[in-house]
Amino acid sequence: MEEEFLLVDPQTGAPVNLAEEVVAIAREQLGLELEHELTGAQVEINTTVCRDVEQARRELLETRRQVARAARAAGCRAIAVGAPPLGEASGEVTDSLRYRRIAREFGALAEQQLICGCHVHVEVPDRETAVQVCNHVRPWLPVLAAVTANSPFSGGEDTGFASWRSTVWSRWPVSGPPPVFSSWEHYEELCDTMIAAGTALDRAMVYWDVRPATELPTVEVRVSDVAATVDEAVLLAAVVRALVAQAVVDVGRGVEAEPVPQEVLRQACWSASNEGMRGTVLDVLSGEPRPVRDQLEDLVRRLTPVFEANGDLPAVQRGLRLLDGEGGGAERQRRAFGNGDVESLLSLVDVDNADRTAPQETTAC
Repeated sequence: MEEEFLLVDPQTGAPVNLAEEVVAIAREQLGLELEHELTGAQVEINTTVCRDVEQARRELLETRRQVARAARAAGCRAIAVGAPPLGEASGEVTDSLRYRRIAREFGALAEQQLICGCHVHVEVPDRETAVQVCNHVRPWLPVLAAVTANSPFSGGEDTGFASWRSTVWSRWPVSGPPPVFSSWEHYEELCDTMIAAGTALDRAMVYWDVRPATELPTVEVRVSDVAATVDEAVLLAAVVRALVAQAVVDVGRGVEAEPVPQEVLRQACWSASNEGMRGTVLDVLSGEPRPVRDQLEDLVRRLTPVFEANGDLPAVQRGLRLLDGEGGGAERQRRAFGNGDVESLLSLVDVDNADRTAPQETTAC
């Protein structure tokens, strides 16, 4: 898993370009290797290859705590939020060869990508299987987007979206849900076309919400905001892991993916980013608007045998209890910032809040 975090001023919550200092402190004082991101107000963490989601949970808990320590030592605060809720929504582009090139080619678009997502990688047998797995995952992208929608604010104002990050991200020419791929060769041809057109510098800039990873033998699902809590991130990881595992089996059996038109999927994903967990979004498989929570319940029910086989069902139930008891990240942010209380908002999304537990009394599906 990959998670991106925003660095902000501890009092005002405005983004601060202190990634260089935070990365150095993490490495030198804590032995933690953080990654730079496109702007200097972001850092990224990566888990190791995890055999189950409980391992991922342990790693995320510990790593988030270490990121919080490094940020405090650098004089800032690390928060788990999809887009800056306060202050300017742009940052200084990180001084690296690749990021400078992106800034030259894409201008202000690069500076305005001060957003933080979560990417889940799941291993697949080969490239041909990878593109077919992407086809099977596509119809569930709106539900996955809603699960961790965690960016309702920008510049201190409510955007009206549960995930403002998704709207900002959609400005890239190669983003959103991918088309249906007929083969690995088809995927490669599409990538070559975009690179030739100048809308992507290379395959790493093919930013579709699900794609074959560029450097790993995995399918990468990248539709989500970074989650406010570890349990929500783990819920996402468990669902993606099971979706991919079931898709690999289906591909092996010759089961065709539902060929949902790309434009239909785009509409549903836009609605999911607008509505969040407690909204109603087009169910692309039935063609009817349905509550997101009902669609998630259908998905969990469908994947329960896989969760049980993987040992991931308790983690899924824990994440669902949190969502049912407290709402999604966007809802919790709106409650915290309802009276303009900056500290309440920052405390809610502080990465040191990583181990906040789900309510136990709520029944999960």
